[in-house]
Amino acid sequence: MQEYQIKRGFKDGLEERMIASLTECFGIEPEERDGHHIISFGALKRLNVCLGPKGNTVLVDTESDLSADDETILDTNRRFRRYLDAVTGYNSKERAKKMQKAD
Repeated sequence: MQEYQIKRGFKDGLEERMIASLTECFGIEPEERDGHHIISFGALKRLNVCLGPKGNTVLVDTESDLSADDETILDTNRRFRRYLDAVTGYNSKERAKKMQKAD
């Protein structure tokens, strides 16, 4: 499970944006179970997102479909990155820097 920091100013409406962005980026309505929102799309057997313990981070857990073809994997990765951009307010490069600082 990966925890993503949220950019200042993006914390308001985080839970609603987290859910709406799943539908927007993947075109699938997520299933809700105990505060976790779950979808299956393309090269992802399971994408599970929820708010962090203090409500100011997003926890993401994924399970990959190893049998997916290259085109499906690229499309899924593109959508996943776009989803994280929308939810966290950080682009891929900024998220990578945040992860390095956290370690």
